Amino acid sequence: MYRFLLTPRWWGINVFVALGVPFCLLMGSWQLGRFEARVESHQEQQRDEDAHASQAAEPLERLLPVTKETSGRLATATGHYENDQLLVPDRRLDDKTGFYVLTLLRTDGGKALPVVRGWLPGDADTAADRARVPAPTRGEVTVTGALQASENQGTDGAHAAGGLRQGQVGMISAASLVNLVPYPVHNAWITLPEGETPGALRAVPPAAVEGTGLDVKAFQNLGYTGEWFVFAGFFLFMWFRLLRREVEAQRDIALGLLPEQTESSASAPPQQQTEPAQERTEPPQEQADSTGARP
Repeated sequence: MYRFLLTPRWWGINVFVALGVPFCLLMGSWQLGRFEARVESHQEQQRDEDAHASQAAEPLERLLPVTKETSGRLATATGHYENDQLLVPDRRLDDKTGFYVLTLLRTDGGKALPVVRGWLPGDADTAADRARVPAPTRGEVTVTGALQASENQGTDGAHAAGGLRQGQVGMISAASLVNLVPYPVHNAWITLPEGETPGALRAVPPAAVEGTGLDVKAFQNLGYTGEWFVFAGFFLFMWFRLLRREVEAQRDIALGLLPEQTESSASAPPQQQTEPAQERTEPPQEQADSTGARP
């Protein structure tokens, strides 16, 4: 009954399923591995944050360039705040929308270090909200904060398209700031911790290193894992369904149950019958006599 499995049609189906199921399982396992790696990196990051909090601050120059190991470390820098104070709009903190207050610290080396002095709720376009921003400290200052890598287009809340008002910047990066100030800028920034933010400003917690932590991409990997495993089950389900249909068809043939005629053959118009044309016989014409009179 199962000899049909050796037909070319079923050879193709079997090979397709035999390759498709392991491929789906392999892709699902790979996505699951990526999710587990992000979970491990998130746990490692939590441990690093606790370790960074207990470590002493180091000079900024020792921690540059920013890497996964130096991101979040406490960095200290000495200089004076420039008059170029910028607002970074559409930044969320505790499920509230507000803006960062970014001030450039001109260090002794000549480069400026972007310093996020804190966060304020409100709209950066509103004059009343801008008036609540405290002025930076004048003279030489020494700041200590968590070192952060430059933002990019994938950062939450970042505006890379422009169109912002004067005195605003959409992304904290050297590439964005170099066009706004006439001096070089470090390719990094720091956020001041709680207790060092002036006035009503709230401290901005350091962001997770890109590619680590339980972010949206991590849960996307988990969703893709489920999808690939569902695809593998779908391959097997369709194969068993086709097999069952074929077995039932073979059983019906063995029992002599012929399949019904197709509708096309049943609905074909009957062939018109042609009757043989009957020979027309006309009575013989009576011959007239010589006088033209009929008998």
